[in-house]
Amino acid sequence: MERAERAERILEAAAELLLAWGYRRVTIDEIARRAKVGKGTVYLHWKTKDALFLAVLVKEQFHSQRRRLQRMRDDPLEILPGRHAGGIFREFLGQPVLRALYTDDSDLLGRLNDIAKKEFAQLIAEGDRVLCRHLEVLREHGLVRDDADIRHQQYTLMATLIGFFTSEGMLADRAPDTPEVRADMLTQMVRSALEAPDPDLVRATAAAAAAPKVIALYENMAELSEQEMRRQLRS
Repeated sequence: MERAERAERILEAAAELLLAWGYRRVTIDEIARRAKVGKGTVYLHWKTKDALFLAVLVKEQFHSQRRRLQRMRDDPLEILPGRHAGGIFREFLGQPVLRALYTDDSDLLGRLNDIAKKEFAQLIAEGDRVLCRHLEVLREHGLVRDDADIRHQQYTLMATLIGFFTSEGMLADRAPDTPEVRADMLTQMVRSALEAPDPDLVRATAAAAAAPKVIALYENMAELSEQEMRRQLRS
C-alpha cells in the first residue's frame, strides 16, 4: 500500500470513529483496526492522537475550500456575500465534521476544538484577513455597499452565518421547510444586508471582473491548509 493511500485510509477511519464515538472514546488501536493497519503504522504518519485528529479537521476544511473555489470558477456570482454564505451553510449541513467544528461541539470534539484553535491560530487569522480582502475587492467593483465600515460588514456576515449554524441545533423543531430553503433564506438575508442593489446584468459583469482576484485569495488559503495537513504528518 502506498504511503499516501495508507494515510488517507487512516484519516477516513479516524473521521468515521470521531463521528461515531467522539474524540474522548476513540483510541489509536481502534483507528488502526478500522483502517486495517498496525498501530505502529498510524504513528509512522502522526506522532500523536491529537495530530491525527487535527489532520482530520484541516482535511475537511481543505476539501470545503476546494469545493468553494470550484463554485466560484464555475459561476463568478458565487463570490457575492449572499451566495458565498449560502455555499458555506450548505457545506455545514452536508459535512458532519465541519458541523461539529463550526458549532464548537464539545461532546463530539472534546478538547480537540481548543487544541485546534491554538494549532490553527495562523490559519484562522489568515481566514479573517482573506474574508476582509474579499469584501474589499467586492467594494472596489461596486458589488458591496460602501456606507458601512468593512469590519462591521465582515462581522455581520460571520454573525449571521453563526446564527444559522447554531439554529440548526437549537431551533431544529421549528426550522422552516427544508435545509435548502434555509440556505436560500441565509443567502437573501446577507444579500439584503451587504450587497449593492444593482441590476442583475450589472452585477454579473462586475462579478466576472472581480472573480479572478477573489479566487486567487482562496487559492492561497487552500494552499496554506494543504501545507498545514502536511505539517501534521510525521516527517
